[in-house]
Amino acid sequence: MIRILVTDGMDTGAVQRLIDEGFEVVEEHFELEDLKEKVKEFDAMVVRSATKVRKEVLDAALETKRLKLVVRAGVGVDNIDVNYALEHGIQVMNTPKASSASVAELAIAHMFALARHIHIANVTMREGKWNKKQYKGIELNGKTLGLIGFGRIARETAKKAHALGMKVIYTNRTGAKEGYDDFTYMPFDELLKNSDFISIHVPFNKEVGAVLGEEEFSKMKDGVYIINTARGGVISEKALMKALDSGKVAAAAVDVFEEEPTKNKALYTHPRVSLTPHIGASTKEAQARIGAEVVEVITKFFA
Repeated sequence: MIRILVTDGMDTGAVQRLIDEGFEVVEEHFELEDLKEKVKEFDAMVVRSATKVRKEVLDAALETKRLKLVVRAGVGVDNIDVNYALEHGIQVMNTPKASSASVAELAIAHMFALARHIHIANVTMREGKWNKKQYKGIELNGKTLGLIGFGRIARETAKKAHALGMKVIYTNRTGAKEGYDDFTYMPFDELLKNSDFISIHVPFNKEVGAVLGEEEFSKMKDGVYIINTARGGVISEKALMKALDSGKVAAAAVDVFEEEPTKNKALYTHPRVSLTPHIGASTKEAQARIGAEVVEVITKFFA
């Protein structure tokens, strides 16, 4: 029987469908040393962001050569040493379609929170403060949203922002995309100069490092708003804090961090930062879609 290890949880309906298809499914999270032993006993792994499938885990799996597939139940695969796995005959796949709407909605939610001070008013109200005069906000309607990256999530974000009356501009590595006439392509530096809000939607690349650092912040409008629902590390937290403290950045929304759980107290206690704990895909609907896509990937792979 083909055995599947699910380390970071999965939709219960999807687990049951795998069982009904004849797979043995074990749902349990293991710390690194235990994972290195357990991985030898499975044909496939399903992970989210919490489990890191690095070289040492893959080397352990190669001792028995049983592991054939690692599935990232989500979009990015930066927590997996993909090239090393592929070089040793272990396939890596993900579920790129399932969470787009969910992450896009979170990006928009954070934009509203920043624009109307919802994130901090919710805190100060609980402290008995009535800071009505301090919380004069802005409307999203008529503002320019700049999207760095224009993949599935960015395109969903663009549609929702456009429906709110925002002007949407975008930049990516391959230039303007056909079929998106409501949105305007701009080179990277032009986007930085022209955006009232900037939402980043690119994967983290260790070799590239932060896409937004001190130099990039210096090119932005004064009072820009920053949203990151992509990956920790694509924005330098040090540079972001400096830009917040100088007023270059009016406020920022952060769902993903350089280290998770984050230990950056200066960031997570800043009054002009709206925070969530990496919950972009954490909706019932997205998890059901991700689960369905994982089932499809596994059943096809082992057919």
